[in-house]
Amino acid sequence: MKKTKSLDDIRRFFQNDRFATENGAVIDTAEDGLARCSMNLDARHQNAAGAVMGGAIFTLADFAFAVAANWNDMPHVSRTSQITFLGTPKGTRLTATARRVKEGRQTCYYLVEITDELDTQIAHMAIDGFVKQSPI
Repeated sequence: MKKTKSLDDIRRFFQNDRFATENGAVIDTAEDGLARCSMNLDARHQNAAGAVMGGAIFTLADFAFAVAANWNDMPHVSRTSQITFLGTPKGTRLTATARRVKEGRQTCYYLVEITDELDTQIAHMAIDGFVKQSPI
């Protein structure tokens, strides 16, 4: 039986996901097949036109997948990710909610919804992952 980790343990482990965390991604919740991560937006997240860069949105969504899939289980890595941008953030904080749709012996499938604090739909991402057969 797997030992359930505390949210503090999960946050400590994912501090090593430095690209996401150094760009402001934080873990709000993590449980079986679900993670919610957020990011306060600032100047470093803007593109030359002053809008939020798509890469910042993608990074947050990818981080939410990593947390949902890996916080208490075998290592999962993304094989393919497809993001659809739906709108421009109106607020100053993004939230990505990753939910497991399917978990197999070697593959998994997650959907990630990205919104701002005003409930603006920012993007949806579908992730097809590979399940490595060795524990973290």
